[in-house]
Amino acid sequence: MKKVKLFIVLVICIVVTMLAGCSDSRDAKSDSIHYEKQTELVYASAKDINDMNPHLYAGSMPAQGMVYESLVENTKTGIKPLLAESWEISEDGKVYTFYLRGDVKFHDGEPFNAEAAKQNIEAIQSNKEKHTWIKLSTKLVGVKAVDEYTVELTLSEAYAPALDELSMTRPYVFISPNSFIDGETKNGVNGYNGTGPYKLMEHKTDEYASFQANEEYWGGEPDIKTVISKVLPAGETTFLALQKGEINFVFTDDRGADSIDIEAMDQLVESDNYQLVRSEVMNTKMIVANSSKQGSPVNEKAVRESIWHAIDRDTISKDIFNGTETAAHSLFSANVNYANIELKKRDYDLETAKQMLEEAGWELDNGAVIRTKADKKLAIQLYYDSNSSSQKTQAEFIQGSLKEIGVQLEIIGEESTSIANRRSTGDYDLLFNQTWGLAYDPHSTIAAFTSANAYLHTTSGIANATELYKKIDEVMVTMDEDTRKSLYADIMRMVHDEAVFIPVTNGSVTVVASKELKNIMFKQTQFELPFERLSFE
Repeated sequence: MKKVKLFIVLVICIVVTMLAGCSDSRDAKSDSIHYEKQTELVYASAKDINDMNPHLYAGSMPAQGMVYESLVENTKTGIKPLLAESWEISEDGKVYTFYLRGDVKFHDGEPFNAEAAKQNIEAIQSNKEKHTWIKLSTKLVGVKAVDEYTVELTLSEAYAPALDELSMTRPYVFISPNSFIDGETKNGVNGYNGTGPYKLMEHKTDEYASFQANEEYWGGEPDIKTVISKVLPAGETTFLALQKGEINFVFTDDRGADSIDIEAMDQLVESDNYQLVRSEVMNTKMIVANSSKQGSPVNEKAVRESIWHAIDRDTISKDIFNGTETAAHSLFSANVNYANIELKKRDYDLETAKQMLEEAGWELDNGAVIRTKADKKLAIQLYYDSNSSSQKTQAEFIQGSLKEIGVQLEIIGEESTSIANRRSTGDYDLLFNQTWGLAYDPHSTIAAFTSANAYLHTTSGIANATELYKKIDEVMVTMDEDTRKSLYADIMRMVHDEAVFIPVTNGSVTVVASKELKNIMFKQTQFELPFERLSFE
């Protein structure tokens, strides 16, 4: 009997020991999982990454910013080295000599050198009609590989913003020559091999795209090993995906639209699981008026000015953007180079707006709610991005304000690509748009005043268009700083006085992310984020 009891005790001891061991094992495994560093980042985007050819314009700029790089980088303290370690500019400002890094490879293993740089720039220039909004494309007349790591660019004349335009997200970035088709990129590419910190690994159209960290990246392999761009409709779908943990990162996209509205952002932050990080003012959200559209009321300066006076920017800022965007009263915010100048302020004033229309001959007949002139109704169309809930809300709000002054405003939502096409063809009265942003302005937005692909229809109908274009040509080539300041001030005053760019708010880039994500920061450009600098706790 004693032996049986002893046997039972031994069995119990063995079982207890085994259970304790299993418990320790589970605890160890649990601890291991808890402390294992997360290396995958999933962000929501309202649109597909599309064609990632960096020498064309269909692709997602945040995605392209991960894959491709430029010679130089635009930073808060000026132009800095990137693929070029240093550079020299000739005394006459026409020749730029870049000394390239010797430790850079494309994602397919092809070395990045002067010959590869030359082939890329020549491919871009062979399609320069597509790039006329970038004045550098019209000034660049030669590119030469001086030696293995020295490339020389020759311009037809001095061009002050040359380095700024070489730093842009596209088109002056580099893709492996192995990806070219028949020595060109203008008709497509057969791969997306850049030099950037991430490689595009998988793409399922309108569903997702997966990017893998470049293990041989010259700047060091990123901590975040996988970045996934997941296509989700803006609004509740994205909000719920964040709540469920299906995505852990959203940000203002390259159309200036947020995937979730302000209330949803606040709700996530209040849950204490998410953080909201906002950049400094990056851009101006605006309504662009087509001054050249014959037969349209917006062809008249008085109509454009009355619309300006009828927009209650403070209410838009406080009620629609919950104070996250500020009321804008000029095309560029004061933190943009050369833009801190005095301009006539047009306050929200419905009575002034009505008076302007009366003086311009737009009258309200007895009992009418829409003004007419020579039997023509004061009816206008405004196009907004159908993927932007804030643009839709603003459009509806502005529609109500304009009704109060006797203007019939039809609001129409379309895809961003459709709106961009309208902007370039001139098929619009009014449309929402935004300035290029800190790294690009004022020169990029102003250069686009003369481009058929951008704002030519906006500016060509104003009374002093010829003088405006002359000043734009001058400011782009003069190297004298005082002359540049004076010319930029004149240009800004001219378009301001003509009210062709009607400012609404000053916007920034917003990030909503899980609290574990660290090192959230911004570049000078609003079109890309430094994913390679992010890490999880």
